[in-house]
Amino acid sequence: MASNNEFNVPQDGLAEAWQNALPEWLRGGDQAEVRIDGVDPRALNVTIKTAGHQKMEFDFAIRYVDSREIDIQLTDVEKDGQTVDERNDVIQGLIGDYRRHLHETAQALHHYTHS
Repeated sequence: MASNNEFNVPQDGLAEAWQNALPEWLRGGDQAEVRIDGVDPRALNVTIKTAGHQKMEFDFAIRYVDSREIDIQLTDVEKDGQTVDERNDVIQGLIGDYRRHLHETAQALHHYTHS
């Protein structure tokens, strides 16, 4: 269902807001990097690095459907720099947690994206 809700937020400011807000939702020691998408002005790319000895990285593409709703796509999971099969239960659990944290961050930024 299409939305009439306009989305007109400067992408660089949005990426900065995400970079500042996302760590509040992550587990202690996890790190996140938020980058603008060079093609889509409604999109951001997020890499989350797990804390501890696991050395895992999760890459997500986030696209604003409108000023309130985001679409999240997992684009890659790596362990020690090698792509891994994300279908195992532990990795699926982490993906679910991180997707929830991304949605929580988007909700926390509604004041920024919804004018």
